[in-house]
Amino acid sequence: MSTQTETRCPWCLRDDLYMNYHDKEWGRPSYDEQHLFEMMVLESFQAGLSWYTILAKRENFRQAFAGFDVVKVSNFNEEDIARLMDDVGIVRNRAKILAAIHNASLFMRLQQQYGKFSNYIWQFTDYKVIDKYPEHMSDVPSTTAESDVMAKDMKKRGFKFMGSTVCYANMQSIGMVNDHLMSCRARK
Repeated sequence: MSTQTETRCPWCLRDDLYMNYHDKEWGRPSYDEQHLFEMMVLESFQAGLSWYTILAKRENFRQAFAGFDVVKVSNFNEEDIARLMDDVGIVRNRAKILAAIHNASLFMRLQQQYGKFSNYIWQFTDYKVIDKYPEHMSDVPSTTAESDVMAKDMKKRGFKFMGSTVCYANMQSIGMVNDHLMSCRARK
């Protein structure tokens, strides 16, 4: 007899925080501009860390980064940077903080150029969800040809901390790819 947790992707079984994120958000297509910016910031902060570390600090990040209001973040100044560096509730990495502020301006530039950031980001999957129907966690990659192209384009545009692995994690978090295992309840 199986339990509910046995029918989830095994990476999320640590606790309710992870299971709720898995069940309600991960792999679900998002076109919401604020959510797309939030996930880009959070995924860039994850570089070199575990996703759980970032997810556990998500509410602190939300408060520290003005509710992920891209306009406000793009206008952060030295006083804001000092405030963020003193904030024990977030990851206090100066390079990542500066990248978030820098990337906010680029995010807005792409909103102007493409009408919405979602129009830009979703082009890398031809505006469709990629689903390779993984049977096992070993079937889930950390990068793909699409994330490689996205990372190269974002780098060319000046984005920071958006390499292929971060781009792929971002693609998973905003549902551009569905990497829920075939046995996962999220597919039902």
